[in-house]
Amino acid sequence: MDHFLYRDGALFAEDVPVAEIAAQVGTPFYCYSTATLTRHFQLFDDALEGMDHLVCYAMKAASNQAILKTLADLGAGMDVVSGGEYARAKAAGVPGDRIVFSGVGKTRAEMRLALEGGIRQFNVESEPEMVALSEVAVALGTTAPITVRVNPDVDAKTHAKIATGKSENKFGIPISRAREVYAEAAALPGLEVIGIDVHIGSQLTELEPFRLAYEKVAELTEVLRADGHDIRRLDLGGGLGIPYTRSNEAPPLPTEYGQLIRETLGHLGCEIEIEPGRLVAGNAGILVSKVIYVKSGEGRDFLILDAAMNDLIRPAMYEAHHDIVPLKEPAPGTEQAPFDVVGPVCESGDTFAKGRMLPPLAEGDLVAFRSAGAYGAVMSSEYNTRPLIPEVLVHGHQFAVIRERPTFDEIINRDTIPEWL
Repeated sequence: MDHFLYRDGALFAEDVPVAEIAAQVGTPFYCYSTATLTRHFQLFDDALEGMDHLVCYAMKAASNQAILKTLADLGAGMDVVSGGEYARAKAAGVPGDRIVFSGVGKTRAEMRLALEGGIRQFNVESEPEMVALSEVAVALGTTAPITVRVNPDVDAKTHAKIATGKSENKFGIPISRAREVYAEAAALPGLEVIGIDVHIGSQLTELEPFRLAYEKVAELTEVLRADGHDIRRLDLGGGLGIPYTRSNEAPPLPTEYGQLIRETLGHLGCEIEIEPGRLVAGNAGILVSKVIYVKSGEGRDFLILDAAMNDLIRPAMYEAHHDIVPLKEPAPGTEQAPFDVVGPVCESGDTFAKGRMLPPLAEGDLVAFRSAGAYGAVMSSEYNTRPLIPEVLVHGHQFAVIRERPTFDEIINRDTIPEWL
């Protein structure tokens, strides 16, 4: 469910007409719903009610500080994967003891930043990383709490580019080597082993891969405890998918996911961490764009928009589907026709959809890409010297620009021409 609905023939974001935002901000832009962010976070928090737990939002999905503060004020922790994300979370007011540092390539500088600023735990992904973290922690005279990310070799049945739990993926250590790696971690100075971490991928649309992974984690917990390790926290990652189409086939609900966690891991008495990102932010955001031209081609017609692949790269990168809807609701029975929906970037890959059935649209009409809140703005770029587009947050009848569109001068003036030129 989201809060982008038609009323009296116009698309609203909560209680604000989206066309009104477009008139003030210009297109293209991202628009987020506070009510949807809140509801989706609360679903996860409620799903684990009665268990010792923390919902750590995976901020790589959408990391504007306004979004982070909205979620942090609800009690969310943050899952970060870079020093920049750590600094952004702290700037949004998230305390260090609610920040988990994940990622396969943490640098010593990033480790130092987090240890000095406060950290809940590091999810360590390799033996060399353990050694580096030990050395940094000892040099600072402190102790780094860690979990070790294990790779359970489970097929998440998702897109190959967002699968992370199979043996050929770069993430974590093979679960078959967990005992020796944990023994090495326990022997290193400056480290405190507190738990296990697992994350098998993103956009999972069924629960069985989670069940297989969590059953392996439960077994490993017992083995490591028998080896003398104080396993008291289980970081289960994220990955629960969202419906990118309006079909009746919806992924599992957070309540069903929470029940699975209780069934597979509830008997262990561990604190549970989960790290949802896409399901919290995905359907909480839309990308709004304007039709520049309607072009007739050889055997196909094109809608050329003012948004491009640099604004929303998911279709080009993952062959991802986003529902595209006009801001003016079509009348019942309106005939639709197939269009290739494209942007103005000089690449054939700048294509959002091919043969998409849409109602008649004309130059100047506005459209919205649904389910664009996750991995939209955060993956955007200034390719073709196209400015990063504004982000807008709606709260009831109010809206605010939470990232401005830079001017051409602001973009160009970041360049420095050497004196010899």
